[in-house]
Amino acid sequence: MKKLGKIFLVVLCLLAVVLAAAITFTVGWRPIIGPKTRALTERKFESTPQRLARGQYLANAVSGCMHCHSEHDWNQRTVPILAGMDGAGEILPYAGLPGRIVASNLTPDAQTGAGTWSDDQFARAIREGIGHDGRALFPIMPYQNFRNLSDEDLASIIVYLRSLPPVHHELPKTEIIFPVKYLIRSVPQPVEAPVASPDPSDRLAWDKYVATTTAGCADCHTPQDAHGQPIPGMDFAGGFLLKTTTGEAYSANITPDASGISYYDEALFLQAMHTGYVKARPLSPMMPFGFYSHMTDDDLKAVFAYLRTIAPVKHRVDNSLPPTYCKLCRQWHGAGDQN
Repeated sequence: MKKLGKIFLVVLCLLAVVLAAAITFTVGWRPIIGPKTRALTERKFESTPQRLARGQYLANAVSGCMHCHSEHDWNQRTVPILAGMDGAGEILPYAGLPGRIVASNLTPDAQTGAGTWSDDQFARAIREGIGHDGRALFPIMPYQNFRNLSDEDLASIIVYLRSLPPVHHELPKTEIIFPVKYLIRSVPQPVEAPVASPDPSDRLAWDKYVATTTAGCADCHTPQDAHGQPIPGMDFAGGFLLKTTTGEAYSANITPDASGISYYDEALFLQAMHTGYVKARPLSPMMPFGFYSHMTDDDLKAVFAYLRTIAPVKHRVDNSLPPTYCKLCRQWHGAGDQN
């Protein structure tokens, strides 16, 4: 019996070693032990007229804060925010999410909003993906882009959010299905060093900052795999499904390939972003042109200039055709079988 006991103990130890190795070299330990995070600080961001103006612009026209954290009238083409609900949060209406994802009430309401959050809790959520309650945020919140947001732009957004009128808006908690609720714990990463703003005189660096960090064009225009990760080699190549209860569309290829927007010039790009039309062709309301139309021409020109520098990707996406399987992005979308 003692010999059997020793054999059993050895087998148990071997199984534990194999299991530990399997976890280490596959999903890692973060899904089990929790997200990587840093301790909160007491930092506060001084409110200045310059920060308030910059934060209002970023939150309402560029970075999506108000667009994602407000309820909308999806029956109107410009998808306007419902009156009095700016920043008051919403249950995200997009199909295909792994459970109920709730964009928090960011207004300073003490009971249902962010009235009790510290400035560093805001900062950690925006750039590092850690909620005020310590949980890992679902990465539809683009904190992986925002980790490159400059310290000054971060401060400006938080100053603006503090200035919003408080809205009492009860929302349910986010409920993410298994195993995604644990796997996303591997995504957040602390930001522990200062982040400077690019020098606007360095045009390529500045254009990239506007297009990829503040405006986040790749978030919707890069197809993702089943785990929500960008498909390598498909940056900005379109095919990402955007679907609500009122409609759906696959994002366009916005690379400078013939299957993308090589035929755009700067004037046509500005027209599309300001009006929601490419000449006479309407853009889908899944493209939030009603939000981006408030960007300055200088910033829109920066986005367009950056898009002209990225690698062209041959990937046809056509929302006028029925969805078919695409071997490039491994998704179903219009003209998928033509790739």
